Amino acid sequence: MKIMIEFYRTREADDAHAVLGRETAEAADLDDAIEIARLLAGTLNMPQRPDAMTIADANGATLYSGVLVGEAINAERLTS
Repeated sequence: MKIMIEFYRTREADDAHAVLGRETAEAADLDDAIEIARLLAGTLNMPQRPDAMTIADANGATLYSGVLVGEAINAERLTS
């Protein structure tokens, strides 16, 4: 299935979202889509590290929305 992944940062004070990047990809199923999104979150050249993502299908229907947590993101925060 064709998917669109949107990466963003969330401001805690008012839950505002700043979109950092969008990518389209092909995925076999939702689990595959989530794996692709997590890999892209660590490898894409974005102005900031995203802290959340949304995955939508070709029609724009949201399939998954979640927080990105992982060693790569935490490691960057430790060195900043």
